[in-house]
Amino acid sequence: MKLTRSLSRLAPALAAAAFIGLATPVATLAQTNAPATGAAPATAAPAAAPAAPAAAKPAPPATPACAAAVAAVPETDKYAAVAAVPAVLTNCTPSGGDTAWMLTSVALVLMMTIPGLGLFYGGMVRKKNVGDTVMTSFAITCLVTVVYAIVTYSMAFTSGTPFVGGLSRAFLQGILSDINNGGIGNPNPLAPTIPETVYMCFQMTFAIITPALIAGAYAERMKFSAMLWFMGLWAIFVYAPVAHWLWGPDGIFNSSNDAAWVKVLDFAGGTVVHINAGVAGLVAAIMLGKRHDTGPGHNMVLTFIGASLLWVGWFGFNAGSAVSAGVQAGMAMTVTQIATAVASLTWMFVEWAHRGKPTVIGIASGAVAGLVAITPASGFVGPIGAICIGVACGVGCYWGATGLKHAFGYDDALDCFGVHGVGGAIGALLTGVFAVQQYGGTAGLLEGNPGQVINQCIGIITVIVYDAIVTVIILAIIKAVIGLRVSDEVERDGLDYALHGEVVQ
Repeated sequence: MKLTRSLSRLAPALAAAAFIGLATPVATLAQTNAPATGAAPATAAPAAAPAAPAAAKPAPPATPACAAAVAAVPETDKYAAVAAVPAVLTNCTPSGGDTAWMLTSVALVLMMTIPGLGLFYGGMVRKKNVGDTVMTSFAITCLVTVVYAIVTYSMAFTSGTPFVGGLSRAFLQGILSDINNGGIGNPNPLAPTIPETVYMCFQMTFAIITPALIAGAYAERMKFSAMLWFMGLWAIFVYAPVAHWLWGPDGIFNSSNDAAWVKVLDFAGGTVVHINAGVAGLVAAIMLGKRHDTGPGHNMVLTFIGASLLWVGWFGFNAGSAVSAGVQAGMAMTVTQIATAVASLTWMFVEWAHRGKPTVIGIASGAVAGLVAITPASGFVGPIGAICIGVACGVGCYWGATGLKHAFGYDDALDCFGVHGVGGAIGALLTGVFAVQQYGGTAGLLEGNPGQVINQCIGIITVIVYDAIVTVIILAIIKAVIGLRVSDEVERDGLDYALHGEVVQ
């Protein structure tokens, strides 16, 4: 009874509140829909203007949305190196949806290196070297982050020459991020609907994982100090120029640059990341020589976990390369999943037929091979193309990691070249075959454009030659100054204790 009386006393107040809440939007709607012209009713009295607050903070000035600014630019100029694009993208507000997706993609791709790649490689080395292997991935992440912020972002992703960008963003200078005036910024024309800081971080994660992949080739025998010098110099003199060629606003191979010499399709890094890393890894493996003793990986479960993290993170790698939360990102995600599954099964069945047993290391390596091969094609092909690419790289990368390596006798310890070099080349070449104009804006061989296959070959060969030459020079200099390889004693006892004073129990 007491509860009933209490509720009865509250009823009038609740009814009044409900009436006010319902009446307010109606009045607002009526005011909004009032005629713009015509005399007001004679009975209407003018409302008194409310007094302004004494110390009201002025509203920030209205700023155009970056997406609206981009829409005003002709389609052919949106991502080209023309003066009109930066002009319309000055002081505009980014797209919230695109920015949210790209922030997520940054985290996903960073997860691919730490801990994904570290665990994937760590499980395949012997127990006495697992600490050095995972520390290599972590140290490269830190080193490349610093080098990238200082110089390589500017070299890769700003206008300069067709071969390398300028220094307008050295030390990340000139990036506008003004929260006091409506959250305005001046995005990179390559990613016009997100803040430049987000685009910079996204591309940084690519710059990090590329040299980290190379470590699979020279695992268990390179000096830690030599590794740091190699990775730092390689990031500046190989990765940055190659990234500019294919992704820079005025790059010679950028398919979105109207002035490009040859338009090469590389949606998310088949050439920039995987062929680049694979060739450098092959050169490093040859120059260091073979390991004195080898053995099976110490923990297949670590490799399984690492491969799984790589698979999940690769959605940020490929779908994130759309640099927007739209239909191209959706298709890139779809074909990534399909190609990876097909390649993993293909590798498993080929290994089963060849060696009599399917293995955890094999099916995990097949998944990575599929991820590698679909990377350049992910924004350009459809599901049928993804299936064909998955089968091709499953067979090709298995051969690259077994037959090719044994035929030439080099010691690519963790199959950096066999998976990333071979898989990247297969994917880049087949992108020119299966590209669908509806999905990526460029037709491939099957849609009547055989010239795209030739373009892909030019891009692949050019990167291989440049990468190999500069990598040889860098390693030769380091070898002459501090040496590349640990001593026989250190290699025999294990790098963990000798170089880091730690061991895995």
